[in-house]
Amino acid sequence: MKALRNIIIAAVIVIAGIILFNSTAYTVKQNRAAIIIQLGKINAVVTEPGLHFHTPFIETVTTVYTGDILYDIPTSDVITSDKKSMIADDYVLWRVEDATKYYQTLGAIRNRAEERIEAAVYNATKNTISSMKQDEIIAARGTTLTDMITKEANSDISQYGIVIELAEIKALDLPDDNKEAVYERMISERNNIAAGYTAQGQANAQKLKNETDKQVSILTANAEKEAAKLEAEGEARYMQILAEAYNDEGKAEFYNYLRGLDSLKALAGSNKTLILDKDSEYAKILYGTNY
Repeated sequence: MKALRNIIIAAVIVIAGIILFNSTAYTVKQNRAAIIIQLGKINAVVTEPGLHFHTPFIETVTTVYTGDILYDIPTSDVITSDKKSMIADDYVLWRVEDATKYYQTLGAIRNRAEERIEAAVYNATKNTISSMKQDEIIAARGTTLTDMITKEANSDISQYGIVIELAEIKALDLPDDNKEAVYERMISERNNIAAGYTAQGQANAQKLKNETDKQVSILTANAEKEAAKLEAEGEARYMQILAEAYNDEGKAEFYNYLRGLDSLKALAGSNKTLILDKDSEYAKILYGTNY
């Protein structure tokens, strides 16, 4: 009996120890913050990952996720400064920056936080777009518009211990009733820009063509000038060679004789009758006199 009683006592002690350990120990994971509550007030905030302990029955632990959270905001109608209606579809990337404020203002409840975020981002989107014309909004889509909305949304939400990392419009559309008119105007503007580029390109092409024609004219004139010079030099050289070949009386007479024969051939081919004086050069050639 004594042994059984000892076993029961030991079992009770072990169970009590387990219960006590479970009621005092808690684990903080990565991207988590543990808020220690004592009598309804925050006693401490633990962010270091690992195993920790608190006073049982007096203190309670509430865990808060402090990593990035993606929240898709419902679409909303907004009006530009030039009274054009647009439909904005935003999404938000947010996180808890101050766990104490987050607990004190929202009870560390995510649904409440996202309600505040939705209102803040909607107001920021509405205020930003209402301060700009439709053309300016279209031109600012992307980083510029995102930065403006994110900055203004954070000014409203920081009181809750929340920071909005990114508030971006994933879709900014037009109501169906004025889409066609806007698209036609955008197409017209793009056509005008394209026509300007085309005209500039044609002007540049004509300029290049004129420059090329000018260069071709200069090169052609220089080439013709050089050809004429070479031709004149060739003729001069030809005459020099002839002069050197017939530089004595005998050669000169032979050369005159050959030229006379060539001219007689030309005359004989004309089917005409020639009447020659006996003292003419042709008569001398035909009768062999003076050669």
